[in-house]
Amino acid sequence: MQANAEIQSVAAERAYSVPLSEIDVSDPKLHQADAIWPYFSRLRQEAPVHYTPDSDFGAFWSVTRYKDIMNIEMQPKTFSSEAARGGITIMDGNEVATLPMFIAMDPPKHDAQRKVVSPIVAPHNLAKLEDLIRQRTAERLDELPLNEEFDWVQEVSINLTTKMLATLFDFPYEDRHLLTHWSDIATTLPGAGLIDSEEERMVEVQACAEYMTRLWNERVNSEPGPDVLSMLAHSDKTRNMSPEEFLGNMFLLIVGGNDTTRNSMSGGLLALNQHPGEYEKLAANPELVQSSLVPEIIRWQTPLAHMRRTANTDIEFAGEKIRKGDKVIMWYVSGNRDERSIDRPNEFIVDRQRPRQHLSFGFGIHRCVGNRLAELQLRILWEELLQRWPDPMQIEVTGQPQRILSNFIKGYESLPVRINA
Repeated sequence: MQANAEIQSVAAERAYSVPLSEIDVSDPKLHQADAIWPYFSRLRQEAPVHYTPDSDFGAFWSVTRYKDIMNIEMQPKTFSSEAARGGITIMDGNEVATLPMFIAMDPPKHDAQRKVVSPIVAPHNLAKLEDLIRQRTAERLDELPLNEEFDWVQEVSINLTTKMLATLFDFPYEDRHLLTHWSDIATTLPGAGLIDSEEERMVEVQACAEYMTRLWNERVNSEPGPDVLSMLAHSDKTRNMSPEEFLGNMFLLIVGGNDTTRNSMSGGLLALNQHPGEYEKLAANPELVQSSLVPEIIRWQTPLAHMRRTANTDIEFAGEKIRKGDKVIMWYVSGNRDERSIDRPNEFIVDRQRPRQHLSFGFGIHRCVGNRLAELQLRILWEELLQRWPDPMQIEVTGQPQRILSNFIKGYESLPVRINA
């Protein structure tokens, strides 16, 4: 962790000393070291729509202020999400990121495909899932070791989200670990530990395609069920998807059902350990879990650091001339710390007055379809956790987190924790 501290120290100085033209907020190492903040702060102040002419991810525009990001989100005709135009991430070479999937589609096709899967996270279905989520959460917390260090990411965050994904897909329970593996494969950078090349990624992608195709064929030939695969297989809007669209939507639902919740489960515990006064405030008033804690965790963590759009036409935006075909990156992680729109954005506040004022789920037509499910899982985790360990000294983060090497997923590889019984 000493290396991270050194990177943070250098970043704090360099962010305000280099020419604006040399700032590159796409550098994954800055994100992994949690050293990106002074760069975003400077861009919000001096160049809220900023052009980087050259980076490992090509040339791109950075949009860093809250209201400007919302403005981009509300113009899907001008700023495209289409996979054929580049998709939704800064990475051009990632074959998974450029697969056709409804998040990487423009209307009207986006609207039609999104509507098919929406029922899986409709209020009546979430009500049916709540007891199962609570049972699994309680069991997992009760199984955790006492008075010894363990990895919260593996033992809690990954454990619970993987079980939930298996339920949503009606996926063979004994193979549920594959869902987490495929999610990580889809979003990782070559050289970050899982794969060394795009060719290796595609070998794993093909394995996912074969497995999911087998399940799809089973659902097509069975009576309609309540799982997301069955919904897609029996809808006129999606049952005749191309193999590429099918695979793209599988990865979208796997990643979407995994990363937001998983990394917020880890980030929330870390935040409350870093702010023990807020933990005490929460323990004294557990109703804050539902009213404000959960959205504050999601804002603070911002599990997806950015989303990409591609300009469909030449446009002047916030005083800058964006050309047709330009890559436009909406940095949610910066918008969620924008002082112009969010009061005291660099503080973690469990009773924040406007906690849902954040960009972590996106905005407009592409707002995260599973946001309520993510919030439900987080709410139940913290309700159950506070019942067991109301004192912040009882559940202790014992070391620095190991963050993922990524400028897209703002997440954790590990978080050492000890429960003091």
